[in-house]
Amino acid sequence: MAINWTEAQIEEVVASVIKSLGGGVSTARSDWDSTQYNGRKLIGIYADMNDAIDAATAGYKAVRAMSLEEREKIISAIRELCRKEAPIMAKLGVAETKMGRVEHKTAKHILVADKTPGTADVVAQVKTGDYGLTLTEMAPFGVVGSITPSTNPSETVICNSIGMIAAGNGVVFNPHPNAIATSNYAVDLVNRASAMAGGPAVLVASVVKPTLDTAQIMYKHNNIRLLVCTGGPGVVKSVLSSGKKAIGAGAGNPPVIVDDTADIKKAGKDIIDGCSFDNNLPCIAEKEVFAFKNIADELISEMLKNGAYKITLEQANKLAEIVLVESKNPKTGIVKKTVSRECVGRDAAVLLAKIGVKVSDDVRCIICETDFEHPFVQNELMMPILPIVRVNDIDQAIDLAVKAEHGCRHTAHMHSKNIDNLTRFARAVETTIFVKNAPSYAGIGFGGEGHTTFTIAGPTGEGLTSARSFTRYRRCVLSESFRII
Repeated sequence: MAINWTEAQIEEVVASVIKSLGGGVSTARSDWDSTQYNGRKLIGIYADMNDAIDAATAGYKAVRAMSLEEREKIISAIRELCRKEAPIMAKLGVAETKMGRVEHKTAKHILVADKTPGTADVVAQVKTGDYGLTLTEMAPFGVVGSITPSTNPSETVICNSIGMIAAGNGVVFNPHPNAIATSNYAVDLVNRASAMAGGPAVLVASVVKPTLDTAQIMYKHNNIRLLVCTGGPGVVKSVLSSGKKAIGAGAGNPPVIVDDTADIKKAGKDIIDGCSFDNNLPCIAEKEVFAFKNIADELISEMLKNGAYKITLEQANKLAEIVLVESKNPKTGIVKKTVSRECVGRDAAVLLAKIGVKVSDDVRCIICETDFEHPFVQNELMMPILPIVRVNDIDQAIDLAVKAEHGCRHTAHMHSKNIDNLTRFARAVETTIFVKNAPSYAGIGFGGEGHTTFTIAGPTGEGLTSARSFTRYRRCVLSESFRII
C-alpha cells in the first residue's frame, strides 16, 4: 500500500538505504548492497544482468497479454506511488550523489508523475480508400535496455518505465554507478506499483552493481530489441555503436540570448530560476548568456535581486581551475577540460567557499562577466555558474550562441519581444527545444505546455521521448473491403 510519509519516516528510509551501501556513500562501491533497506529486499534487483533480462522478458510477456486498460491501471499506480514517495527519492538522490537540491528533485518527481504520457500516447492510424482499409498500429519492441544517469536517476527510471510500459515493452535498467541506490529504489517502486494494480510482481528489472560489463551484456543480449540511453557523450556513443536500434539522449550546452526588446526584469528572474533549478543538473538548463550591451547592466542587476552573486573575472578564473580539470584521452593523447565530479550539482555557496567566498544559502547562482573563449562558456558545467558575454547586436549574439552550443542541437533560450530575432535564432541554432521568455524548465512542461520527459533524444531525432517513441509501426491491410462510404 502507498504510505503518507512523515518527515521522520523519510529520514529513516533514506538512512536505511544509505546504511545498506556500507555505511555511507564514501564507502567503496564494491561493499555496497543496493538490494534492500530495513531488511526488505528491493523487488526486481538481480546480481546478474542475464537474470535481470530474463525477468524483464517475463515482464514483457505479462504486459503484452494485458489490455490497455490493465496497463493504464499499473501506470496510475506508478504515478500514485511516485507522488507519495517523491520526498524519499529526492532526499536519497541528494544523499547518494551529493548533487542537486531536495526541493527541486521532489518537484521533478511530481512532474514525472503528473505529465509523463501513458497509453493515450499510443494511437493507431487508419486509412481507407478505393482499395480497402489499412491499419497502422504502434507495437512494442519487446524488451528495452535503458541506461540512466546520475543527474536525474529515479526521475528517469520512473519516466522511462511509464512510457515503455505504456508502449507494451519490458524494461531492464543499467543505472549510473554513482546513483545505484536511488535508481534501484525507483525500480522497486515501479514493481510495488505493479503488484498494487494486479500486475506482475517483477515488471521492470535492474542489477545490484551496474558496470561497463553489465552494459555490454545488455547491448549484446538477443532479447534486447531497443536500447535507450540518457547520459554523457561516451555512453551515448557506445549505445549508438551497438548495432541495435538505439535512442540516444546526449549532452548540451544551452545558450541564452537577451536582446534589448526583452522584459529585463522577468528575464533576470527567469534565467536565474532556470539556471539554479536542481543546481543546474538538467541538461536543458541555461549554461551561458549573451546579453546586448545596452541592457546588460540592467539584466545583471535583476539577476542579483533574484539570488545571484557576481564574482570578478579573476575569481572566475580561480574557480575555473577548481571546477574544471584536465583529462587526457588514453587513445588519442588529446588533453581537454572536463568537469570535476566533486563540483557537479553542488550549491552555489559550496562552490564559492572553494575560492574563499562565504555567502548565505540564499545565493542560488554564481554569475560572472567573461569573454566568449572563457571555459565557463565553452564547457557544460552542470553547476549553478552562469557566464555572461556582452554582445553588440543580434548578429553577434546568434553567431556566438550557435558556436557555444557546439552543434549538440539540444536546447536554447531567448528573451525577446522581437519575433524576427526569435525566429532567426531558432532557425540558426536548430535545437530540439527552444524556450522563449521563460525559465528553461518550461521546455519540459514545468510551467509550460506539453509533456514531460528526462530522455531528450537529440542525436537520434526522437526529441522529447514519450510512449510512442518506444514503439515500432506495424501495418495490417484489408484489401477491397470494409470501406463503408
